[in-house]
Amino acid sequence: QVQLVQSGGGSVKAGGSLKLSCVVSGYGYSQYCLGWFRQTPGKAREGIAGIYTARTTPFYADSVKGRFTFSQDNGKNTAYLEMNDLQPEDTAMYYCATANYCLLGLPTEYWGQGTQVTVSS
Repeated sequence: QVQLVQSGGGSVKAGGSLKLSCVVSGYGYSQYCLGWFRQTPGKAREGIAGIYTARTTPFYADSVKGRFTFSQDNGKNTAYLEMNDLQPEDTAMYYCATANYCLLGLPTEYWGQGTQVTVSS
C-alpha cells in the first residue's frame, strides 16, 4: 500500500524558514507526480508546489512563487518543500500527495498525514 510520511513542520517567526520532507513507500512513488498542498480551517485545500507530467519545471502557486522551492531525491523516494521568508498567512496544515498518473495537474490520489506550519509575527 502507498504511504506518505511527512516531517519538518513547526513554528517560526515571520521571515524564517522551514523545510518539509515527504517519504513515499509502497508502489506510489513517481518522480513525475508529486505535489504539496496547504489548508486552513474553512478553506479549500490549495495546491502550492510540485510536478506533474505536462510540466518540465516545477509548478508554484503565485502566493509562494519566489519563496518556496520544490525538490526531490528519487533515490530516497522523497520530496521536499523548502519554505523561505515565511509570513503569517503561510500558517496552515501542509500535505504532500502523489498518484499513479497526473497529466495535467498536481496529484491528489494519495496523501500524507499532514504537518502543521505556524508563522508568528
